[in-house]
Amino acid sequence: MQRTTVRRNQTAVIVAGGLLSLSMGVTSLQANASLNNLIMPKFFKDKGIEMGGWVNGGATFNPSHSTLGYNGPVTFGDRANQAQMNQLNFFLQRAVVTEGKSWDLGFRADFMFGTDAIFTQAYGNPAADVNSGALMPNRGTWDLDLCCNSSRNYGIALPQAFVEMYAPIGNGLNVKAGHFYTPIGFESVPAPNNFFYSHAYTMQYGEPFTHTGVLTNYTVDKNVVFMSGAITGSGTGGWDGNFNRQMDNWGGIGGITYTTDDKRSSANIAGTGSQVSSRSNSFWGMYSVVLKHMITPKTHFILQHDHGYADNILLAYGQGQAQWYGVNTHMYYDILPDFSVGVRGEWFRDRDGFRVFQPGRVSAGTNVGPDGALHSFALHGAGASAVSTPADYYAVTIGANWKPAKRLKIETKALQQFNIRPNIRYDRADSLTNLAYTPFGGQKDQVLFSMDFMLPF
Repeated sequence: MQRTTVRRNQTAVIVAGGLLSLSMGVTSLQANASLNNLIMPKFFKDKGIEMGGWVNGGATFNPSHSTLGYNGPVTFGDRANQAQMNQLNFFLQRAVVTEGKSWDLGFRADFMFGTDAIFTQAYGNPAADVNSGALMPNRGTWDLDLCCNSSRNYGIALPQAFVEMYAPIGNGLNVKAGHFYTPIGFESVPAPNNFFYSHAYTMQYGEPFTHTGVLTNYTVDKNVVFMSGAITGSGTGGWDGNFNRQMDNWGGIGGITYTTDDKRSSANIAGTGSQVSSRSNSFWGMYSVVLKHMITPKTHFILQHDHGYADNILLAYGQGQAQWYGVNTHMYYDILPDFSVGVRGEWFRDRDGFRVFQPGRVSAGTNVGPDGALHSFALHGAGASAVSTPADYYAVTIGANWKPAKRLKIETKALQQFNIRPNIRYDRADSLTNLAYTPFGGQKDQVLFSMDFMLPF
């Protein structure tokens, strides 16, 4: 009992400190509209070049027994009973126009520091070949191991670095080339784009985070947009590739989005397919279907289904095809202009124990050490490894978004988007084998209580 009390007190102190730091930041920024207005010279502003970003941090209380201080296979807000600074993200960009009769050139580069960095890096060349199991000592140097190898949690990622062009061809063609976030799926890595602090298993384990290559978007008409491209630099089927490994392993990406005339409903189908790696011509592919509908002007509904597969994968029972698939739903309701509530429910099947690992951070951080063996810097060489098994995962999350600037009479534009997000999440895992599987600190399920804050600048 005493140990539990101390842990809770420590968590309370950390959260209080985080709140104080954020409030000091809010006060200091009230007189300034944005980082762009503070730093960028007028010459760059006139050219449409801007700088900005956000800071996102939170804390998660896990009353269950955690595994090595982690919330089982839950990633991003993965630390149990500890505060995290998830994302300190800076970007520099010149956005291109999306319509018109004139050519336009632009770019974007993002820099991220925080505990989310390890999940956002170009780690698509794993430490062990997924087909043969052979160890791969050099995973690539785009943004892996840029700093903080001695830290269990913090790191640096360069999730986007691309040039972009708008061509007035037909109804308008947009082309980007470089390293960029995936357009597949509903949830995404940047904190301002998501309603919840935590993520669905579908996003965490079922989809790529980034790609390296070329991506085009073409506006067919007012209802239809078509996407296509080529991706490379990855030893996992085109997912999370970098600029200096597997550059001869090219794959495809594509999709189509239909939006109704009243803009209340849309349907998106997108997917990617590629050889697993340049060492294997086995196929790795996935697709995602995302349906959105505004039931009322204040009620938003999202339904998503993903299905992925990879051939000739080295699994626990030998070589075979790995599959993963699931369904998740989101419902949001805007009670007030500055206060919304939401719920998310999900079922995700990792049929072969190939995608979902706990702790997820350990899997992402595994590399081949100087001794030629696998190590994970995320565990300080503690000798533990990430664990997986064929299983069904269920999760239900309820939460809220509150943007208090209006009620606090804060007029600064940037602070209008200051967002507080409390969440309650329930997870359960059911093994698809006869073996017991308890990934949540020795239990089949867990309840998480979290709260985070997102401040743009």
